[in-house]
Amino acid sequence: MSVKAKTLMIQVSTEQQSITTTDDSMCSSPQEQLSLFMGKLSSILTELKDDKRLIMIGNPQIQKAVESLEADFRRAKAMEKSGLASSPAAHDEHIEQVIQSLARGLGLVLFASHDVVEVTRKAEIEALRREMMKMNIVNKPNLIMSSDESEFSLYDRGIVEEDDRITLDIDGIVEEDDRIALDIDDVVVQIKYGDDQLLKCALHGLKSLVLDGMITKEGVHHEDMIPVLFNRLSSSKTDDRLIILRILQALVAQDDEHKEKMAEMGNLSILVKSLGRDLEEQKEAVGLLVSLSDVAAVRRRIGRIQGCIVMLAAIFNGDDQMASHDAANLLNSLSGNTQYALHMAEAGYFKPLVHYLNQGSDMSKILMATALSRMELTDQNRANLGQDGAIEPLVKMFSTGNLESKQSSLNALHNLSVSKANVQRLMKSGIVATLLQLLFSVTSVLMTLREPASAILAKIAAQSEAGIVLVKQDIAQQMISLLHLTSPVIQCHLLEALNAIAARPTASKVRKKMKENGAVRLLLPFLTESRNAKIRNGALNLIYVLSNDMQGGELMEQLEETHLNTLINVVLSSPATDDEKAAAVGILSNFPVSDKNVTDKFMKANLLPILVSLLTSSTPTTPHLLAENISAVLIRFTLPSDKKLQHFSAENGVISILVNLLTCGSIVAKCRAATSLAQLSQNSFALRKSRKSRWFSCAPPHPTDSFCQVHDGHCSTRSTFCLIKSGAVPPLVQILQGNEREADEASLSCLATLLQDDIWENGSNFLVKKSCVQPIIKILEEGISLKAQEKCLWILERIFRVEAYRVEYGECAQVVLIDLAQNGDSLLKPTVARLLAQLELLQSQSSYF
Repeated sequence: MSVKAKTLMIQVSTEQQSITTTDDSMCSSPQEQLSLFMGKLSSILTELKDDKRLIMIGNPQIQKAVESLEADFRRAKAMEKSGLASSPAAHDEHIEQVIQSLARGLGLVLFASHDVVEVTRKAEIEALRREMMKMNIVNKPNLIMSSDESEFSLYDRGIVEEDDRITLDIDGIVEEDDRIALDIDDVVVQIKYGDDQLLKCALHGLKSLVLDGMITKEGVHHEDMIPVLFNRLSSSKTDDRLIILRILQALVAQDDEHKEKMAEMGNLSILVKSLGRDLEEQKEAVGLLVSLSDVAAVRRRIGRIQGCIVMLAAIFNGDDQMASHDAANLLNSLSGNTQYALHMAEAGYFKPLVHYLNQGSDMSKILMATALSRMELTDQNRANLGQDGAIEPLVKMFSTGNLESKQSSLNALHNLSVSKANVQRLMKSGIVATLLQLLFSVTSVLMTLREPASAILAKIAAQSEAGIVLVKQDIAQQMISLLHLTSPVIQCHLLEALNAIAARPTASKVRKKMKENGAVRLLLPFLTESRNAKIRNGALNLIYVLSNDMQGGELMEQLEETHLNTLINVVLSSPATDDEKAAAVGILSNFPVSDKNVTDKFMKANLLPILVSLLTSSTPTTPHLLAENISAVLIRFTLPSDKKLQHFSAENGVISILVNLLTCGSIVAKCRAATSLAQLSQNSFALRKSRKSRWFSCAPPHPTDSFCQVHDGHCSTRSTFCLIKSGAVPPLVQILQGNEREADEASLSCLATLLQDDIWENGSNFLVKKSCVQPIIKILEEGISLKAQEKCLWILERIFRVEAYRVEYGECAQVVLIDLAQNGDSLLKPTVARLLAQLELLQSQSSYF
């Protein structure tokens, strides 16, 4: 036979051999041959043990090989002494095995030392080993033997790497045809018992044998090769496991009968463990499992292994395309079992579940829908299910199925409706009309379906495009009529839907109709709901949304004094959530600020200190809405017409709260805070302590830093509400310099209080010093708000009364002013003309005045 490229061969010389075997010895009995070989081996073993070069090198492979040979020699010697060899007819085969074991030991010594050191009497040792091997060659039919009787392929138990052909040149004499072959037993022994290095080499050798077709099916079974490989697969290192998996793949490809042995439960469990290891091992393991899974019984075993389906789903979602493809094939082959399909869905692989929803039996569809309704799904999983086609069959089940089908499918749709993409799919399916019909149905059989139906409608209402349909269909009023006729769960869903509908900017007509039909009065009883905070919160929010559109005393007409007290108690109550307090404060802020009776009730309830405390103790998680609504209520407590109330506010720390909102609040809160500060600042000049007062000499001395250059007197935050002393001007200027424009008008109004008739020059100097002019010109140019532009022009007119400021800023402002004169709103033109005249760009008799 021809020797293949991957066969591991050792070429040895047959010349110049001092150890020879005569024809007589070849013809001797096994017992006599054993004695002859033992005598020659004794001296060789002694020299090996005493060889100082081998001892100095300290190579573990050489030491193990010598120790193994010594152990085999002791066992053979013990057999001689025990007389086991006295009956050649009975023990010939045993003796032959012992001789061959000694020959292998000699071979290992040579192999381990061939690239490290030259062993003394190497040629003699090799000649002896060859003679010992030849003794058994005629009695070993499973050895590989070429047409040349002297040529044998030797697989060296994995000592050398795959594809490496090692030539031992003994004394420079090589005979190419003199090759010795070890059988598959040697490889299997090393795979069973070898250390890591020997195992790796043996595996490479075995892989070559398998790929070259040098091992028969009978040989694989005879050597128990598959159990041996699986045993090492469970305990070897990563690189070795990869080789083992590839060998197993090759064995499966060569003969289907190997599958039965590999498909035992223990072996499959070992394979599944490899699914959780590195990518290469995953790829090999899942490929092998696919090869084994063409038998139904094997698929059942694979599916029962704990964690198998989860790991396959993870591999399917991984980056390796080949492994993902194999994992999908295996999952699909396992999906014939409905329980396995459910496990796949729980692991994030939904195609089998969707398949059952589309084409399964009625019971399978109910099983899948019920499971889907109970699954904890991520948003991405919900989107994937919708994309895979789960919505349509569920809608069909709900529309055409029996009560159990309707219940399971509707609950599943509720779970999926959390995803925005799925809401759009629900809208396209036409389910909304059916849900509404079900919601208003009085059929007792269908009553149990109203809860999931209301929940789905709430999700639809919350979506931008989908919710418009509910707004246009005037569903809100019908939902309100159901509030007192349904269970708490449905009430929660209805309130959620109503809030989503009413809060839309495009739903002004809906809100108006709801108010006209007494929606606020219908909602008021829910404010005292103590068992379900979610219902109370929903009712509070809806009343707040509706109250935003109420004018004058309209809200007072809807609420009685008891309800007002209820709202105040929500704000004062510790158990109430921040969201509930935000809604309650929002409703209170919508009462007319000029209503003295409401203010008195707030004062009586000690509301102001509570509001200040809420803002002082706020955290990053506190809703913006709470701060915005509190700042709206504070406008009532800072009205310039009630200085007593202003002092009360200042004593409770309101001004520092307002200044903090200018820096840290939302743009809405900043706007409202600026409005309150402007109201306080209007009275600052009148409240200042002038240094020219007659009684000043008798009054306690003021701190040296209390004098305010703008108000020309002694100011403080608490006594005169001074913007300068409170540090409010820098954050007001920062608002004007920012990119959000909603608070411009309020900020400009606040700064304008520093330019009142008696203090305009001092105020102009201060605002110029604080770099206010450029931001004001920028806002004037952008022209987003007409009222803000009016404030800008008013402030500039005061500042430009000072000649130095006209010179400094006139050129920058004139371009904007000329443009406004030509293209601006007609309401602005008189003021623009006065400014142009100040800059000497327009005569005072101009038609612009």
